Amino acid sequence: MEIHGSSEDPSPSHRRLRPSGGYRELRSFQVATLIYDGTASFCERFIDKRSRTHDQMVQAARSGRQNIAEGNRAGATSSKSELHLTNVARGSLDELLLDYEDFLRQRKLPLWDKESPQAGRVRRLGWVAHNQSDRSDRSDRSDQSDQSDLARWQRYAPWLEHEDAAVVANTLICLIHQANYLLDRQLVALEREFIEGGGYTEQLAAARIAERNHHRTDQSDATDATDSNFPKCPRCGKLMTLRTARQGPHAGSQFWGCSDYPACKGTAPA
Repeated sequence: MEIHGSSEDPSPSHRRLRPSGGYRELRSFQVATLIYDGTASFCERFIDKRSRTHDQMVQAARSGRQNIAEGNRAGATSSKSELHLTNVARGSLDELLLDYEDFLRQRKLPLWDKESPQAGRVRRLGWVAHNQSDRSDRSDRSDQSDQSDLARWQRYAPWLEHEDAAVVANTLICLIHQANYLLDRQLVALEREFIEGGGYTEQLAAARIAERNHHRTDQSDATDATDSNFPKCPRCGKLMTLRTARQGPHAGSQFWGCSDYPACKGTAPA
């Protein structure tokens, strides 16, 4: 699908839907699938089914996986939506990480140090897909030999099917750290893409602003309904754009940022 811009528009002459739907090839999705399957098995074996923790852990693992997929699909039309959903996935996995750490602490079981031999062996299982050149952009993809969910499970089976709950919990903690590392790289790349051009929806919004500004000859002219969606910067008076916080206590939330960033760092709540 292609939408052509105005013949008077000096910006690029067309905007396209971005490729999407390749989430099964994303390393973050593959690791999140392992975490989801491993968590379902862990809770079945070691957590009382009547406990709220059982359902919360399974749902957090599922949310991490599903939001990676949904965000990737949404990326065809909106960078903002992809950023938001990828942040939701990251938050769900952080919640799950705390649940596993609580499980070990409350039962006086050991938490592996990241430099421990056990953690190192688990990490090395995931290095197979990273032997190729760095592809840390929005499609941090694995090699073609690493496409089977069953093959990935079998590689980790000695750890994820271990009879010791502490071994299984620590293995899943290692996998969550791997997934979060991959998601952080995706978020950096997605944020860069959003700033540089955005998705189809953001491109249309930018084109609408450009078109309106192009034809505006009198600042006193009445504004249309679109103006209310794009406030002016409180610092410099230029139009603002929607952005998504990537870090800090407000990660995943949206705010208005000056379109002249980084020259102007004016912000406003969305």
